[in-house]
Formats: sequence, structure tokens, C-alpha cells
Amino acid sequence: MSSNLVTFRIAADPPARLDKALSRDVPEAAALSRTRLARLVAEGAVRVNGAVEANPKARVADGDVVEITLAVAEKSHIGPEEIALDVVYEDDELVVINKPAGLVVHPAPGTPGGTLVNALLHHCGQSLSGVGGVARPGIVHRIDKDTSGLLVVAKSDRAHQGLADQFEKHTIERHYLALVHGVPDANDPRLRGIPGVSFEPGNILKITTRLARHKHDRQKQAVLFDGGRHAVTRARIAESFGNPPVLALMNCWLETGRTHQIRVHMAHAGHGLVGDPVYGGRRRIAEKALSPAAVAAVKAFPRQALHAATLGFVHPVSGAELQFEAPLPADMAALLAVLRG
Repeated sequence: MSSNLVTFRIAADPPARLDKALSRDVPEAAALSRTRLARLVAEGAVRVNGAVEANPKARVADGDVVEITLAVAEKSHIGPEEIALDVVYEDDELVVINKPAGLVVHPAPGTPGGTLVNALLHHCGQSLSGVGGVARPGIVHRIDKDTSGLLVVAKSDRAHQGLADQFEKHTIERHYLALVHGVPDANDPRLRGIPGVSFEPGNILKITTRLARHKHDRQKQAVLFDGGRHAVTRARIAESFGNPPVLALMNCWLETGRTHQIRVHMAHAGHGLVGDPVYGGRRRIAEKALSPAAVAAVKAFPRQALHAATLGFVHPVSGAELQFEAPLPADMAALLAVLRG
């Protein structure tokens, strides 16, 4: 990658620490968030008066010259493809997409084309953020191939930095609808005996674990309590189905956002998602509790029944609070209609 240089002087009465002084005085046009600045300091990309300064607590003085070396994203090898997109919102800085199930977000060895990124390159032209380098142009977060729903994509570098900062601080609002086996209940002694599982007032299921790649299957995530990354999911019953109830539509929301988090957390609690080929397990359906049509519909559902229904964040440039909702896709809506029938 080539690079460019951001140069400026520390203003009067600087904060005691380098990282705080950089956050205050870096030119707004550089679009560098506090998180990105901290990373650049750690990487040795910051010079003060000509000398590399990798200590975020270093002292700076009025008039010190700061140089920050930024890598410039190389031109992406990914090509544009004319793929229809459901655009929920768009401006010069970002675009919000309602992704259909089955659409991969980013090209990978097994899926070199036909992805959301290919579609975005066609839709947006060259106006996608390059902060992620050639690997993920514009992509700030992802949802699984067979999960439907909302995600936001950065069109400018400053939007990318601002959104990434919100994701890192876990201030993004994300609610998912998931159809799961069983009905989580605070009075269930089985649930109270599972490590990391608890309940908050209002029958809110809370799952707190650590997540990491599975030792023997790199395509899966595994629940850990030592190592891995901190992960918290909350869920509340929106609707239950069956007589007695044997399935539940859960409103799940994320405090953190890890790969497969809802899927693996609900499975850990013994309430795997309907149709999930990886974590759902071979759950037997209590056929006497549901109509034959409902049993058949559940067995035939071809994907994890998971939909990113709500997305809320602060616009990284204007500061406006934005919130978007996406209705259930046709396949999940049809499944719920059969269950209600």
C-alpha cells in the first residue's frame, strides 16, 4: 500500500496525554476516530517533532509538530456486478441495505462473486470507503449469508471511522427476530443451571460468555469462559407457538457483535434456531403440539430463522439519530402465518 501524511501542530493548553491531544487537535478532514488514532499510535505511525512516539501517555507541548502516516487503500480487485439491492436509506456518507437471505456480504474463496460488495460497487461506483483496504471496501459489519435484514455500509472514510467507533463502543442498536426451539422461561431450572445464562426482570434471557473459533471446525464458533472474545446477548419472548408452546419468536438484541453470536448463544441455552444447519442440532418437533401443516413448515424451513429487524445509530457526520426497521422476509412471514394458523 502507498501512504499519505497528516501533519498538524498541537494547540495551546494540550491535554496531558498524547492520545487525548491527538483526538482534540487532529484535523477534522482526516476523519480519524479516537479508536483509530490509538491504533495508529500503537503501530508506530505517529511522529512527534520527527521522532516516532508509540506511548499513548506521552506528554506533548504547545506547538509540537505531529505527523501521522496513513496507509492508502489499494484499488480493489473486486468487480462491480448488477445485482438488485433493497436500499432503505442513502446519502453521500452511507447506505443502509435490507439484505436478503442467501446473499453473501463479501467475496471469499468459495464465493468469488455475486456478493453484496459486488452489488455495492455497481450501485455506488467509486464512492465506497477504503478504510478497510482492499479486503472489505465500505463494509463496517456483516450478517451471515442466510440471515436476512439490515446492515449499514460506509461510502466515505469519515463515515467508516465514525461507524466503526460506534460498533467498537457497542452503542449501535441491533434487534433481531429469531424463531427458536422451546420457550425460554425464567422458572426453568434447567436454564438456571447453564453457565453464563441468567434472567433479568421482565423474563429477559441474558447470555454472557466468551466466543472463539471452534478447535475442530473453523467454520463454527464455540462458547468459552476463558480466552476468546466477550459476548453478551439478551432476548425476550415476542410470541410462542404450539399447545403446549414448543417454539418461540424471540426479540434478540446484542450488547456485543460477534460472529454467529445469536445462533451460538441460543444453542448454548438449549434453544437453537429453527433451520440452523450448524448450531440448531437435530431437534425433534413435538408433533402433537402443532398442526401437521406447521410441523411440515418447520421441518422444511431451509435456513436459520433469523432476521436483523432493527438498526439504530448516530449518523457519523451529521450527528442525527437514525433508526431503521425491516419487515420480516416472505419466508419467515409465511412460516409464522402457518404456525399461527
